[in-house]
Amino acid sequence: MARVDLSALLEQLASPAPAVERHIWLIRLLAWVRGPEQTPEPAVARVALLLDVLEARPETTQQLRAWWAELLGTVDGSTLLSDYGFGSRNAFMSELVERLNRKLLPATPETQDASELFALVLNDPRDARWIAALPAETLSRLAALLSLPEASASALKASRPVTVWQHTLLHALTFCISQIRATGFSQEMRLRMSSPLRDGTPFHTLASDLDQVLDTWLQGADTSDAVLHFRSQLDACRHAAATVYSHLDAHGISVDLVFRLRQLRERVLRVRALLDCLLEDTQHVATARLVSHLASVGQEQRSVGALISSNSSLLAAKVAERSSETGEHYITRTRAEYRAMLGNAAGGGALTALTTAMKFGIMALGLSAFWYGFWSGVMYAASFVLIQMLHFTLATKQPAMTAPAMAAKLKDISDSQALQAFVDEVTHLVRSQVAAVIGNVAIVFPAAVLLSAVLLLVTGAPMLTPEKADYVLHSLTLLGPSLLFAAFTGVLLFSSSIVAGWVENWFVLHRLDSAIRYNPRITAWLGAARADRWAHFMRHHISGLAANISLGMMLGLVPAILAFIGPALDVRHVTLSAGQLGAACAALGWDVVRNPALWWAVASIPLIGLLNVGVSFYLAFRVALQAHNVSGIDRSRIRSSIWQRVRQAPMSFLWPAKE
Repeated sequence: MARVDLSALLEQLASPAPAVERHIWLIRLLAWVRGPEQTPEPAVARVALLLDVLEARPETTQQLRAWWAELLGTVDGSTLLSDYGFGSRNAFMSELVERLNRKLLPATPETQDASELFALVLNDPRDARWIAALPAETLSRLAALLSLPEASASALKASRPVTVWQHTLLHALTFCISQIRATGFSQEMRLRMSSPLRDGTPFHTLASDLDQVLDTWLQGADTSDAVLHFRSQLDACRHAAATVYSHLDAHGISVDLVFRLRQLRERVLRVRALLDCLLEDTQHVATARLVSHLASVGQEQRSVGALISSNSSLLAAKVAERSSETGEHYITRTRAEYRAMLGNAAGGGALTALTTAMKFGIMALGLSAFWYGFWSGVMYAASFVLIQMLHFTLATKQPAMTAPAMAAKLKDISDSQALQAFVDEVTHLVRSQVAAVIGNVAIVFPAAVLLSAVLLLVTGAPMLTPEKADYVLHSLTLLGPSLLFAAFTGVLLFSSSIVAGWVENWFVLHRLDSAIRYNPRITAWLGAARADRWAHFMRHHISGLAANISLGMMLGLVPAILAFIGPALDVRHVTLSAGQLGAACAALGWDVVRNPALWWAVASIPLIGLLNVGVSFYLAFRVALQAHNVSGIDRSRIRSSIWQRVRQAPMSFLWPAKE
């Protein structure tokens, strides 16, 4: 069947066809070579079969060579070799939009763009494997079939014969070097390179160094010295660009700059590959390796997830790092710190009781779902910010901040002492969480009852009507979806920590603290001393403000938006739920103790807290593990060490030992 298909394909070479028909024929030929198998060996065998058939049919060989010459005359292979796999625009967002278009919109073979045609011809993940598996003998036969003399070789003043392929390589090298120099000379790069490398940058001489290599090669002279110097300059360019990472690490991550740095690094590698194809490819192995790489890059170029993951990894690391710095403040290690945590959590619980009253007040206004969610979010955000400014603690905000701080301890987990230090951190964290939750819940419940009693004395009506109080009891019951909602709330808590890290990185990247401190208009308005205080305040509180405001707005708005879209997910925050339960009990009086719904609601409170804390901690811990490149740790060793600590000192998870 394969011979019949191949014969039918080769017969189509005899008739002249427009360019689009030639492209379609090439797509069909490569589909025949690829075949249905998953392994590369059958495809390699079919290439050898094609060459055998052509050797037996000289007339068909001449037709194929004429067809190949026409194809090379209508598409520009140099742009394929120099630009395929790189963003057409040197920015992350433009590349993201282009990949989405490429993924969603169909492509046409009616094109003069070699890159578009290449993506249509080698569009299968198997292509890179069978091309890389071609033996040297087959590669030599293919080169003999497809190598054509360059008609304009005399214009190059070359002392050696130049093929179309080599001429294409010469242009591709020039294009690549121009792109590397443009990136290296861009303002964003130059301002962030280290000063010595910026002043003596190798980007200045890179083009002339390449010209020296190419001129020497065209004259047929020894290129070893010129190539050695050129490669050293390429390495120097990579090193100069790498110094930008140090600046980003200290002053904030820009995804767009990371994208440009990765593009520059890949272009340097592409130049090396092109140079190998031009200078050191007598067996054509480097050419096969390059084409295989291009086929592999074509698959990656269709992946939106790969683009986001590769260029956002440093941002994730910086977000985790900034969260870990904040999270250290939430971990108690001594009895004094533990008592301080209890006191701060008690203050947070008392303020949350007031938040509960304001929530029911907004509910009483009878607003539409969106505006009820919006004003609830504003109220939550204001309450959380007030808790932050008074240095109180809201228990469920801790896990997403403390998880990165713990993950940072896992870098040297192979060391037994480091493992024990991590287990110590686990005990400190659990103990801190217990103290914070106890402090919040133990105060918010009686504070809500007391506040309801005060409202009854002042206004003559409790915080809730009996009907609404009964609704609160049944909405918090363990028999309902409360645990699902609690886990969903944990996702929102984690999301707020990501927003906090991103906003702080954005604040630092754009040097807004320096702008507040020194901008003439701001200092003229605030005065130098007050501007300095505001700059200091914002630098140290921007993360907390972003976390609290984003969390408040998400708690208010996300349920309303989801209810409009379809999935009716609500939030269950342990401190807010305990406050609502206290208000409901105050409205129903002492008879509520005989109501089974009360005890089902009471039973759900610790589980709501566990899911709030557990889900947000788990998600933050996973991100931190990936950011610190410790995802391959031996988790069984960690689990066994923690269980050993539980057996040996269970009370250490609840109460700190004596110093």
